[in-house]
Amino acid sequence: MVAPETQGQKVYSRPESLTVTPTHYCPGCTHGVAHRLVAEVIDEMKLRERTIGVASVGCSVFAYNYFDFDFVQSPHGRAPAMATGVKRTLPDKIVFTYQGDGDLASIGMGEIVHAAARGENITVIFVNNTNYGMTGGQMAPTTLPGQKTSTSVNGRDVETQGFPIRASELIATLDGASYVVRRSLNDPKNIRQAKKALRTAFEVQQRGLGFSFVELLSICPTNWGMTPTQSIQWLEEKMMPFYQLGDYKISQAVAGLKF
Repeated sequence: MVAPETQGQKVYSRPESLTVTPTHYCPGCTHGVAHRLVAEVIDEMKLRERTIGVASVGCSVFAYNYFDFDFVQSPHGRAPAMATGVKRTLPDKIVFTYQGDGDLASIGMGEIVHAAARGENITVIFVNNTNYGMTGGQMAPTTLPGQKTSTSVNGRDVETQGFPIRASELIATLDGASYVVRRSLNDPKNIRQAKKALRTAFEVQQRGLGFSFVELLSICPTNWGMTPTQSIQWLEEKMMPFYQLGDYKISQAVAGLKF
C-alpha cells in the first residue's frame, strides 16, 4: 500500500545523470543497478557539470550512452592511465573509471596497481561478475575455483590455471590507496550500502584525499547459464564467501570524513 502522505507524489524517478536510453545489457544484469547508483550519487552531490567518466573495454564499453555527463573511451585495460591524464590536466574535475573484472584484473592489472600506488586522486568502480561478459563468458582472473566458463568447461583448475585475484585485498596493500571497499548488488540492503560507498569514494576525491576504489559484486545470468534469480542465489552462496564484503582500507583522513 502507498502511505497516505505520499499519495499523488512522485517518489521514484530517473536521475538527471542518466539518459533515456534502452538498455543493451542482458536480462538480469546488474550493470544497470550500478549505473543508477552512480547517477544518483552524482546528482545528489551536484557534480554532473564537473564529472568526467572513463569507460574501458567490456560490457562497460557503452557506459557513455547511459550517463548524461562527459565521458571518454579508453583502450582495453587502460582506463586508470587515461583517468590519470584527465585528472592531472583538469584537477578541478571529478574523474572516475567504470571497469569490469576481465578488463581491470587482466590486461589492466598493471595500470590499476600503479595508479593506486601513485595515489592518483581518481575513483575506480570495479564490477566483478567472475567472467569476461562481453566476449562469451571466458574465464577471468576473478573466476572462482571450480567455476565453469566457456574456457574452463570442467571448472577452473587452480593447479593449472591459478587462483582468482582478490582485487580489493590487493589494492588495499598499496600505500597510495585511501579508500578500498567491496560491496554487492544482490539485494536492497547491499545496494544501499553500495550507494553509500560510492558517495564516500567521490567525497574522497572531491576533498583531494587520494585514490578510491569500490568493487561491486555483480551477476551475469547469460554467461553463467542461469536465471536472474538463480544468479543472485549463486552470488550469495559462492561469490560472497570467497569475495567477502567489507572495508579493506580506510585512511585516517577518510575515516574522519563527515557529510
